[in-house]
Amino acid sequence: MIVELLAILSASAAVGMRIALPLLIIGLLHQDLWNQVPILSAINPQVLVAILTSWSLFELFASKQLLGQRVLQIIQLLFTPFVGGIIAIAVIKMANLQIHPLWLISVLGALFALLLKLVQMGWFFQLRGIPLWAAFLEDVLCVLLIIFAFTAPINGGLIAMLLFWLAVRSSGKWRSLASANRRGQSPPD
Repeated sequence: MIVELLAILSASAAVGMRIALPLLIIGLLHQDLWNQVPILSAINPQVLVAILTSWSLFELFASKQLLGQRVLQIIQLLFTPFVGGIIAIAVIKMANLQIHPLWLISVLGALFALLLKLVQMGWFFQLRGIPLWAAFLEDVLCVLLIIFAFTAPINGGLIAMLLFWLAVRSSGKWRSLASANRRGQSPPD
């Protein structure tokens, strides 16, 4: 049960960085999986591959420019919880798990993906744009996390937990910066 939960966290963390790329990778690795995933099973597989490929390319190229990052932040914020829930269900279906209630696992995946997306947005506004090296790092991490979710769920889950720890640390840093700005002091190191 713990390994499966780590796999769900790993896949959800990948969705917290990119939306279409994890779905595309899952679909290409396990073509019959889309037939088992709600909502995606209603779409023709060829159309789904075309949509996910186009959107993945847009995510990969737009994330390297400031205007593209702004557009992606808005769109990804809207769709991240939805896709995070779908990815959690896909991991459960793929591993043939009998976890109940299914909606609870879906909500967990959606919230974890949303948390990471919100932290990414916070850094975007704090830094006034994501640096190019960080955008490339997100791409690599996204691919690794979604592959690890199915091949090495413990490793992927540990990376996801590390990302969660960084998210918690980031929120603490922002809180101290905000309180220092309100008092008119220089922020602590």
